[in-house]
Amino acid sequence: MALWSGRFSRGTDNLVQAFSESISYDHRLYPYDIQGSIAHARMLGRQGIIPQQDADSIIAGLEQIRAEIESGAFVFKTELEDIHMNIEARLIDLIGPAGARLHTGRSRNDQIATDERLFLRAECAQLDVLLIALQKALLQLAEEHQELIMPGFTHLQHAQPVLFAHHLLAYLEMFGRDRERFTDALHRINRLPLGAGAIAGSTLPLDREGVARELGFESVLQNSMDAVADRDVLLETLSGLAITAMHLSRLAEDIVIWFSQEFAFIELGDAFTTGSSLMPQKKNPDVAELARGKTGRVYGHLLALLTTMKGLPLTYNRDLQEDKEGLFDALDTVKMTLETITAMLATLRPVPEKMQAAASDPALMATDLAEWLVRQGVPFRDAHHQVGRFVAGCLQRQQSLADASLEQMQESIPLATAECLQLFDCRRSVNARDLTGGTAPAQVRRQIERWKTLLA
Repeated sequence: MALWSGRFSRGTDNLVQAFSESISYDHRLYPYDIQGSIAHARMLGRQGIIPQQDADSIIAGLEQIRAEIESGAFVFKTELEDIHMNIEARLIDLIGPAGARLHTGRSRNDQIATDERLFLRAECAQLDVLLIALQKALLQLAEEHQELIMPGFTHLQHAQPVLFAHHLLAYLEMFGRDRERFTDALHRINRLPLGAGAIAGSTLPLDREGVARELGFESVLQNSMDAVADRDVLLETLSGLAITAMHLSRLAEDIVIWFSQEFAFIELGDAFTTGSSLMPQKKNPDVAELARGKTGRVYGHLLALLTTMKGLPLTYNRDLQEDKEGLFDALDTVKMTLETITAMLATLRPVPEKMQAAASDPALMATDLAEWLVRQGVPFRDAHHQVGRFVAGCLQRQQSLADASLEQMQESIPLATAECLQLFDCRRSVNARDLTGGTAPAQVRRQIERWKTLLA
């Protein structure tokens, strides 16, 4: 019999039980449900709302239930709907009528909101650990290959020479901001809903601030209706997960491209690639491809909850039960992707001769020539036009820029001197970009040291 069945004359239809249960997935909230319930019971005893002896019995019973769940002995019952009712029913079985006092001064509405915030707090901490591990893997690769030059790309076309390490450090910056997003979200997550009741608070002398202190919350939510009705902290977490998944997908796409036979910039370890069931020669970057593919499901969970929330009147509606499965799956997906990509990066090996050859195309230094003209006083747009005509002339002659004579260059660039013929060197080009954020070796070394300090 459901713990709320007093008003009803008959039991719930089996179809409704199957349709409305959440214990099949919200059982993973048990540590947080028990943690919140212990703090609540302690407060009820301290405030004299229930006898202290009953509060002590409740706490002991909850600790026993925790041990039963962790040992696998606990039997979750679908007819009890959710994690709250399963734990409360078992508590009453264990300690008798005193267990029925636990729900004093609270509703499942503020209870689940509290469980979710405790859960999110722990998950954000795990995400930070995994993001740091990924950053360290990228940093190690960057440090090991500080001098390696590759072509940088825009529109997937060769653009300018950059250091391979500089490319990797770009992802450290992205994942660093991902960490900041989850850390910043914690300030809004870490506010206590418990004590809001079903909608309006309680007539009982609850000590919400005391419970908040015991549970490590920064403050209590100031409006009881808001406390039970909104899920913006879940949406904020899902948004952060979607952005992280997007960054992972972009890194994965770079790896897929670099690993292709057309590029052949990198090798990946056999343990993180797969073969073909038909073609014996194949070695596929499936880990990177799956990281790319799984991003879509994370986006989907964010959109699903936004859609669920958009039409709900205040306060609690049963639609909010749909907030958990997508959140759980998005967290599990991003955490596994972070862990797997990090492990794969430990097997990644660049192929220097391929990168260097691609970066040595003189066309990648066309901008260097335009900026040389700027230093001679030529307006950039004029310089850009002159160099563009020079490039077009070389293409017409089927000639590399580096093979053009000074006279041929001067046909398009009247101010050109012999110095211009020395600009088509990728090492020189990279070294010249020695400003904050640039790809010069000195700047990359500086950023590597900065990240080593930040991640220490």
